[in-house]
Amino acid sequence: MNHLKKNQGYLAIFGVIALIAVLCYQAVVGFTDAGSSASNIKQGLDLAGGVSITYQVVGDETPSAEDMSDTKKKLEDRVQQYSTEAIVYQEGDNRFSIEIPGITDADEILAELGRPGALYFIAETDSDGNYNYAIYEGVDENGNYNFSSGGVTYYYALTKTIEELEEDGSIVLYGTDVADAQAGTYSGTTGTEYIVQLTLTDEGAEKFAVATEKAAGKETIGIYYDGSFKSVPSVNSAITDGVAQISGMDSYAEAEALASTIRIGSLSLELEEVYNKVVGAQLGGEALEKSLQAGAVGLIIIIVFMIAVYFLPGFCAGLALCMYVPAVVVLIHGFDLTLTLPGVAGIILSIGMAVDANVIIFARIREELAAGKTVKSSIKTGFDKAFSAILDGNVTTMIAALVLMVMGSGVIRGFAQTLMLGIALSMFTSLVITRLLVNAFYAIGFKDKKLYGVGKEHKTINFLGKRHVFFALSGVLIALGVAFMVYHGANGEGSLNFGLEFSGGTSTSVIFEDSVTLEWVEEEIVPLFEEVTGSSSIQVQVVDGGEEVIIKTLTLTQDEREELRVALVENYGVNDELITSETISSTISSETRRETVIAVVVAVVCMLIYIRFRFSDLRFGISAVAALVHDVLIVLGFYAISRITVGNTFIACILTIVGYSINATIVIFDRIRENLKEAKKDAKTENIVNSSITQTLSRSIFTSLTTFVMVACLYIWGVTSIREFALPLMIGIVCGTYSSVCLTGSLWYLLHEKTGKRRG
Repeated sequence: MNHLKKNQGYLAIFGVIALIAVLCYQAVVGFTDAGSSASNIKQGLDLAGGVSITYQVVGDETPSAEDMSDTKKKLEDRVQQYSTEAIVYQEGDNRFSIEIPGITDADEILAELGRPGALYFIAETDSDGNYNYAIYEGVDENGNYNFSSGGVTYYYALTKTIEELEEDGSIVLYGTDVADAQAGTYSGTTGTEYIVQLTLTDEGAEKFAVATEKAAGKETIGIYYDGSFKSVPSVNSAITDGVAQISGMDSYAEAEALASTIRIGSLSLELEEVYNKVVGAQLGGEALEKSLQAGAVGLIIIIVFMIAVYFLPGFCAGLALCMYVPAVVVLIHGFDLTLTLPGVAGIILSIGMAVDANVIIFARIREELAAGKTVKSSIKTGFDKAFSAILDGNVTTMIAALVLMVMGSGVIRGFAQTLMLGIALSMFTSLVITRLLVNAFYAIGFKDKKLYGVGKEHKTINFLGKRHVFFALSGVLIALGVAFMVYHGANGEGSLNFGLEFSGGTSTSVIFEDSVTLEWVEEEIVPLFEEVTGSSSIQVQVVDGGEEVIIKTLTLTQDEREELRVALVENYGVNDELITSETISSTISSETRRETVIAVVVAVVCMLIYIRFRFSDLRFGISAVAALVHDVLIVLGFYAISRITVGNTFIACILTIVGYSINATIVIFDRIRENLKEAKKDAKTENIVNSSITQTLSRSIFTSLTTFVMVACLYIWGVTSIREFALPLMIGIVCGTYSSVCLTGSLWYLLHEKTGKRRG
């Protein structure tokens, strides 16, 4: 790649342009009848709507809070198979609402979810030796489960009621005794066998051991769910380790269907469907259109900036970005990821961050030219020297994303998937495409140093000498944020302005005489709710057909509900009886929050281990983590002071800042490591650190500037929910740059001086 001939250079340039054209065409138009990648991307509830299903607990008794919480958590796990953006929230004392994006046929979901609850494992005979179910040959005429064995079709029917079976001890396991059920395959003597592997709880394992020891070699244990038998496997031997396999399925699909049935049946409560609805997008098409416009403007600004600052290499980076954008669209569709509006913002943000690697490379090339090397040598050396910083910065962020994807759930997992995709693609475009283009233009005759720019010697800035000022400033900002959190908490307002996703609220259903549009609701009804509630934390969904509108707000008092009812009746002619309200729980449960915190802690530990391995110095890792904590505290303080709503985008915002900050810090640490190796023995560590920060200062400023531009465009042209994401993100970008440049080097230096051998 570093020794292209002239004809190879032309071929490379035209090849890249052709690839950009192909990707753009596939992203916007598409090569098949299926359409473009953009039009076929799964979209979240906010962009495309989906199906909403409401379940109610069977029975007249009010279930306990513990059972409701357990059932909600298990339902969340179940619906993740449809989309990482699916949500579950409690409605009232005994109902659950499930919202799954990208699906418009509720029957499709109901057929798989069935009727959650009522799963039993029934022994063939009771304690007195009486048979609990009969086996018949022939065709099932009573709705019972059919299956074949040896060419003969059987079906099973209970000879007793469930209550009788419970009394005589025939029910050996309940659905709640099952921890997990997964379909699988293994290679048997007759070929591929399809199985379901059951993992039982500790209590379930004990009960199953007793039951299977008694039934081994002579009886069956039927799996009874929702009024019929789903499987009646024979017991070959006693199972004492809490893990069992059910074999004999004819296909993987059959095994997965049984596994899904068992998983659903492990809920703590028995549920029945109340109703289902197809709901429209929470945000209008205008929101997505404005976000895309912001992205286009930001992209143009960045490309112009790169060309103005870095000349020919900047033009090559611009071409690479033109490939990056449609490639992201194609890959999101290819990997079947669900896209939400925060996801759109994240992709637009990643465009700014994709510039980072190019800035590092081009700064290195200019340094080599300033040292008197040829253009050809400078290009090669610049890419080679920049590689370690790019690799380490992106790998540490990739590690965090991987941990979040594995350990996180819901919006966290979706965010991690998009982040990993963006990281991998940005590395490819900068290290492969940009490098190919720079070498290609050189090969066809663009060899003048003026086209690449020659670095200038900058006076070393004494950052470490000002560390006391920087530490004091950070301390004041953090203390100010904490003070506001304490103040608002003491006043009963909450330390942070938690939105619906964290605190729950009220869901108000309004049925109008005529169908309405989301845009009309946002113009007419939303301002009314904002005025009454005093909050902008409002989510709106128009049910398929247009007459019914669901409006979710923070918890409404009785007076607020009455005020809204009167206003809707008098101003919009709504029938009083067609306005209903229900208290709803948060969609981000305490378990999800706990999982997120654990995932972030594990990610930080993994990053520490990687930094220790790559830098052979744990002090680099400790300093980087300290900067992350600093940045998060500053942004939290901003949320507390500004009272911006803390919702779904809050988690994505904090995680983005963490990834951004660690990336910027690694670049500086990489230069410190390099300069330490090359420095003379009598060189002072303080001077090395100051020189390293100064040398990477242009990278820190330019990368922050390009990323800031993208987010600023989102803030200027975006809708309210996007602005609430963009504003704290801009604060985080500035803060992350400040901590990387002004704090991390000083922190490492102090640790080095306290625990290591001094230089000079």
